[in-house]
Amino acid sequence: MKILIISPAWVGDMVMSQGLYITLKKLHPNVQIDVVAPAWCKAILDKMPEINNAIKMPLGHGQFDLKTRYLLGKTLRKAHYDIAYILPNSAKSALIPFFAKIPIRTGWKGEMRYGLLTDLRPNKKIFQYMLERYVALAYPKNEMTGTGCMGRINTLPRPHLQIKKEQCDSILHKFKLSLSPTIIGLCPGAEFGPAKRWPERHYASVAKALVKQNLQVWLFGSEKDKNVTNAITKMIPTNKLHLIKNLAGETSLNEAVDLLSCCHTVVSNDSGLMHIAAAVGCNLVAIYGSSSPRYTPPLTENVAILQTGISCQPCFEKECRFSHLECLNKLPPERILNAVQSFLKQCSS
Repeated sequence: MKILIISPAWVGDMVMSQGLYITLKKLHPNVQIDVVAPAWCKAILDKMPEINNAIKMPLGHGQFDLKTRYLLGKTLRKAHYDIAYILPNSAKSALIPFFAKIPIRTGWKGEMRYGLLTDLRPNKKIFQYMLERYVALAYPKNEMTGTGCMGRINTLPRPHLQIKKEQCDSILHKFKLSLSPTIIGLCPGAEFGPAKRWPERHYASVAKALVKQNLQVWLFGSEKDKNVTNAITKMIPTNKLHLIKNLAGETSLNEAVDLLSCCHTVVSNDSGLMHIAAAVGCNLVAIYGSSSPRYTPPLTENVAILQTGISCQPCFEKECRFSHLECLNKLPPERILNAVQSFLKQCSS
């Protein structure tokens, strides 16, 4: 059997989608799984042993370009795929498998996908978690109705990204990093918007307390997060700056994944890096503002989920409609530090 996956476009969703690939391999051990994904996804897909080939999506997020989609679909006809799974909800995401003439095209009901999908699943909201929604697609429609088939979240296959030691050692050497003393990772960014970002002053308070204990602190993020990580670094006492490594905007995604795997514990907003940290086996302190762990929780047992629980939370907005961001501002650094210390004590006991 040959399967084509049209992948999600967000880092966290891409990581969670591994649950589907694991399930497909379990149900069909000899299956070949290829994934059409943005170029940046290759860093994630290469660490998923279930994937045979990553096929570069030639279009950016949100681009339609019917001709390019048609040409890619036509090219993929020669692969003779048996089934396609379309994970995004958009109509345009279903076009490539349609043009590739893949006989079975499975996905959830989305925008105007009648005819584009041959196996249309009607109501994804019967499943609470994003992971459940991905995994459910691996089963026939009549077996995934209701919640009995999927069970509880902790019975589902969890993402697990494979890290190669030689590659990791090479990256450590490149950035002149050491594994001693113990490393705590901080991920203060969130691509979604400010309503997911715990204040940088709070992150700085956590960082100052950790370096005071002579722990290393590595700051992760994209180029967009450098203003935040630079601000955090400026709040660290000069005599402790050698314990801070500001990696935001300096690493590729592939390098960031490997370096996150070196961290004892990671503190992160609800972001793609949060899901990566969970998938590489870190202890995780996950901070939630406008979003909710009832939908996209970190998929690991070693996690402390922290939120204020104020009345307007979660709102799922990019920006606070009340302009106070109390769901984040009122979450004190002490709670995060207590969670980190708890993980450190577990390790030493």
